[in-house]
Amino acid sequence: MQVLVIGAGVVGLACARALARAGHEVIVAEATGTIGAGISSRNSEVIHAGMYYPAHSLRAHHCVRGRRMLYSFCETHGIPHRRCGKLIVATSDPERVKIETIHKQGLVNGVEGLALLERAEAIRLEPALSCIAAVHSNETGIIDGHAFMLALQGDLESQGGVVAFNTPVAKAARQAELWRVQFDDAEAGSLFVDAIVNSAGLRAQAVARMIESYPAERVPPLVLAKGNYFAYAGRPVFTRLIYPAPVDGGLGTHVTLDLAGRMRFGPDVEWVSREHYDVDPQRAQSFYASIRRYWPGLPDGKLIPDYSGIRPKLTGPGEPAADFVIDGPAEHGVPGLVQLFGIESPGLTAALSIADDVVSRLS
Repeated sequence: MQVLVIGAGVVGLACARALARAGHEVIVAEATGTIGAGISSRNSEVIHAGMYYPAHSLRAHHCVRGRRMLYSFCETHGIPHRRCGKLIVATSDPERVKIETIHKQGLVNGVEGLALLERAEAIRLEPALSCIAAVHSNETGIIDGHAFMLALQGDLESQGGVVAFNTPVAKAARQAELWRVQFDDAEAGSLFVDAIVNSAGLRAQAVARMIESYPAERVPPLVLAKGNYFAYAGRPVFTRLIYPAPVDGGLGTHVTLDLAGRMRFGPDVEWVSREHYDVDPQRAQSFYASIRRYWPGLPDGKLIPDYSGIRPKLTGPGEPAADFVIDGPAEHGVPGLVQLFGIESPGLTAALSIADDVVSRLS
């Protein structure tokens, strides 16, 4: 079977690799000139453990399974990563209730290495921290996301798959038993394939509307939640990731570390109506206020605007977070088509598991 995967982000590449390893002929159509140009290059590069998500949700299943697969993949492929662990901290009694709920959910989801800590235990691990309680997750880590994507691309190509850059999809329609896919690039022309996987990230809804036969009412709304990051201009004070209790639309303004040990903060949640990636220096004021709840020692003038990303959410402010949507032929009734919507965090962690799911839906 010949399969076209639309989008060369981390999930699209993982799907393409899994399909090629299953014996299919795979082409990835990427609208830009490089892999991971969108969401995949604008995130925290965190390997999530899986304790935040409702039981039996796709996010819970694929995060926990995908995280185990990802650590194994990193070890076999030499991908830089570190299982550094993290603390989810409470600085008030209502937040204590929140993190206790997260701890219970993690146990239900099968997350290993979780422990509830009292203040003294948490501060023993991270002396700069201020909190009244914390959840310690041993399985959380960090990864070189670009190295991961390069390895996925390498595996794909070693199985005979290819990535076609600067090849945006314009239209797809059923013709006999095949899909005829047309591209915006005049040189690319059109292509006949047996199946299509739409993994276009922020463009997934727009791509879905270009696919004839797919019911328009199944295309979910796209809600843009921008996350801004600030770098810390100083020596790191934490050795683990530090997360506050979750907030509406995200996991709170947290401490992330890169593989060199540098410290940065973010993302926050900024609901936007269009894509733009400038980081407003004025947002630092809200960052200082949020961070000082768990790190009161943060000095003035140490936060520097860094970068931002946009989450492709399916629900907006005040609404319960939507699950991943993996819409295959069994659900929508159109042969040879899988649509991926709302693949935000923990999409990087879940990528290898999502890819197996996609293969099974086309089998």
